[in-house]
Amino acid sequence: MTAPLPRSAGVLLHPTSLPGPFGIGDLGPVAYRWVETLAAMRQTWWQILPLGPTGAGDSPYQAFSAFAGGIKLLSPELLERDGLVSPTFWAGQHFPEHEVDYGRVNPFKTALLHEVWANFRGGRGAHLKEDFAAYCDREAAWLDDFALYTAVRDSLDGAPLPTWPKELLRRDPPAMAAARKTLADGVRMHQFGQFLFDRQWADLRAFAAGKGVKVMGDAPIFIAPDSADVWANPDQYLLDPDRNPTVVAGVPPDYFSADGQHWGNPLYDWDRMAETGYAWWVARVARQLHQVDVIRLDHFRGFVQAWHIPAAEKTARVGKWVDGPGLKLFERLRTALGGLPVVAEDLGVITPDVEAVRDHLGLPGMRVLQFALNGPLDIHWPHNFVPNCVAYTGTHDNETVNGWYGGLREDQRRYLGLTLGRYVEDPAWDLIRMAWSSVAAVAIAPLQDVLSLGNEARMNKPGVADGNWKWRVRYDQFRPEVVEKMRDLTTLYNRVPAEQEAEARRRAAATT
Repeated sequence: MTAPLPRSAGVLLHPTSLPGPFGIGDLGPVAYRWVETLAAMRQTWWQILPLGPTGAGDSPYQAFSAFAGGIKLLSPELLERDGLVSPTFWAGQHFPEHEVDYGRVNPFKTALLHEVWANFRGGRGAHLKEDFAAYCDREAAWLDDFALYTAVRDSLDGAPLPTWPKELLRRDPPAMAAARKTLADGVRMHQFGQFLFDRQWADLRAFAAGKGVKVMGDAPIFIAPDSADVWANPDQYLLDPDRNPTVVAGVPPDYFSADGQHWGNPLYDWDRMAETGYAWWVARVARQLHQVDVIRLDHFRGFVQAWHIPAAEKTARVGKWVDGPGLKLFERLRTALGGLPVVAEDLGVITPDVEAVRDHLGLPGMRVLQFALNGPLDIHWPHNFVPNCVAYTGTHDNETVNGWYGGLREDQRRYLGLTLGRYVEDPAWDLIRMAWSSVAAVAIAPLQDVLSLGNEARMNKPGVADGNWKWRVRYDQFRPEVVEKMRDLTTLYNRVPAEQEAEARRRAAATT
């Protein structure tokens, strides 16, 4: 069994959505203020999206690596404190406040990495040399391949993996040796970027732990086809000799999509992974558990059965369900890691065999109040919750609650009012109260709902390629009374764990 989550609450906010002067939220001073705000609201959880270096569409679910961090999250202010960059580097830069303009942010953060690397080579930040060397030794198993992959990709002007020269694509030893020599400086720069990311994130997470705030991370089940993981471990995926997927991931047509969802990710060769004792997965999850306290494991049903779409198909209409490793993988992870701090993303059509694996492992599933308008038997209504679950007003893929409510039919609004026992007065906060008052072990709301924002603040529209992952909260949107309201509601519904309550009293006494 997995240790149960304490009765607690949290807020979903990806770091990119934090405010700040550099076009994108980062791991700098504003992130520390956000953690202090979570603590003031008596929240136990800061839930985030994947932290990796984003690829197609700037989606955190299409990263260039399952192990690396995204340099877009590096804080220029913290790099300045380390003596690695001067404020003159960003003097005159102006970015939008309300959204991330990736077309400007990406080149700025790339240039920032080049600048700090050149300064480090020139002798600045000398106090980091020993730690950097130790980091490279400690993380070499994934870091060396990621840094070389990224340096090669840079040298090819960002060309996607399947279009690389065949000798590099297939990792021929002479070509690899030549690339390591020719691109040595770029390789070291990307290693340094990962060192800086891990350093900034570790400091922020330690600060959060000191405030009683834990981090719930997010692990996509599948890997981007253009990634260091596919390049370094091609035998772990169902690929042809040119590293193109023979089948790709997705989900079949359903009520929401006549064509299904065609994700395009390569699928795992689970038989081959079993021969290695699922070593890649053990390494991946171990790495992430150094960064977060609990992992939300995306598309949990894919570990039991995954929809295999022939690579030539343009939609997900044609495909078949293929068995995955099921319990065998998770039992191996639990043995290797000494536990399984995982939340199963079990949304959508979930079959009894998937539920059996989840329940055998004792993993909490997810409940989303926006999905609960299908009658009194719907599992997403609080009266049908089980304690071992995480309740949400909505997720990063949903409309905001206010946007969702605005699109409901009148009969649906009446039905929601019947469930509440009164007229809906404030849709976002009415659903927050429903989640917080439920038996669910953990209740989480996106910050957009905490701030009662509309669909202008939506984070992602599944199936829409462009315009996602851009939302940022503005300073003027966060009203002081929200902190008090969240604190009072969280306390009222007994969602402050005993140890967190005791620590808060201890800190208050020390301050007095």
